Amino acid sequence: MIGISKLYCGTVEPSDALRYGRESKRLPSHLLQFSSDKKPVIVWSTGQRCNLKCIHCYSQSRDIEYPNELTTQEGKTLLDDLAQYGVPVVLFSGGEPTMRPDLLELAHHAKSKGLRAVISTNGTLITREKARELKSVGLSYVGVSLDGMRETNDRFRAVEGAFDMAIQGIRNCMAEGIKVGLRFTINRGNALDIPDIFELIKQEGIPRVCFYHLVYAGRGSKLIKEDLNHEETRQVVDLIMDKAKELHDQGRKIEVLTVDNHADGPYIYLRLLREDPRRAEEVYQLLQWNEGNSSGKGIGCVSWDGTVHPDQFWRHIVLGNVRERPFSEIWEDTSNPFMAKLKDKNKYVKGRCSMCKWLNVCGGNFRARAEAYYGDVWSPDPACYLTDEEIGLVSPVGV
Repeated sequence: MIGISKLYCGTVEPSDALRYGRESKRLPSHLLQFSSDKKPVIVWSTGQRCNLKCIHCYSQSRDIEYPNELTTQEGKTLLDDLAQYGVPVVLFSGGEPTMRPDLLELAHHAKSKGLRAVISTNGTLITREKARELKSVGLSYVGVSLDGMRETNDRFRAVEGAFDMAIQGIRNCMAEGIKVGLRFTINRGNALDIPDIFELIKQEGIPRVCFYHLVYAGRGSKLIKEDLNHEETRQVVDLIMDKAKELHDQGRKIEVLTVDNHADGPYIYLRLLREDPRRAEEVYQLLQWNEGNSSGKGIGCVSWDGTVHPDQFWRHIVLGNVRERPFSEIWEDTSNPFMAKLKDKNKYVKGRCSMCKWLNVCGGNFRARAEAYYGDVWSPDPACYLTDEEIGLVSPVGV
């Protein structure tokens, strides 16, 4: 997760994280990525069922009943262990988490144990009453997925009216005083909608927007040809940076982030090096603390049936099951050779990744994407758009 507004626009300084000792339990949510202890943020896919049919869904959800989900008590046992282990945030995901009948009970339990509770939802089922119930939990954040304006989003979600229902869900959350933000997965079919998305967040007063780079997992594995090429990605990241700067210069406190392509970090640094060298050096410090991709270290996933994965995209890689032993034990168990490598993966990446001068701030980028594209977990991430010159493999022209 790369904070464009934090890094490029300067809303966060290195001293901000140092003030809290860089300990995840003490850091406010907007500084968690700079923690020194790297306790994992946990994505708990509480159920697989969903009322939409999104073409990029990593969980391949449908609107049907799925068996073998963790019971309420099993969920509470999981949350107890996560809290004791020191996990700073649990993100309730799906499928569509609001379709789980005991979601509020589980979220209340998480909060009672000191966990920060976040919900990732499509927003279409959040009525004013549901928003009021969510408010009672004391959620830290509700992230609503919206992948374009009306026509684009409904095509992407494969359900007519999904856009209008999601916007109403956002308005209902905001009316109840819940912090809410947009989640937008970038691809060729919706990249042209990004300027309108920025207009939308201004008009609606939405305080946060996250732009996700496409990961080839689940139904999203069929969209490889719909991913942006390297030049298109550079143009989109520049656009996001420009729009974030416009908001900042207008005095609008809107948080803008990109997610799932850690090449964005060095790209921001290189742009700042041309525009504001002093700020560039501060950003370099923050990027080193961020460490780039942290699958299997700073982020983990528990699936609806209790299986533990290195992240939410790696459903075929199973590290254990919380029905058999606690998450905390599974996460610390490096007798699993793959888990041991993920804890120190910079030693194992291959090709241009292994020779890249940004490896310590990128972390080798997304291993799940490399595996999906090349069939090899340790191959370079095909979505890295930095040139050989930018990563230090060749000397600049004229040098």
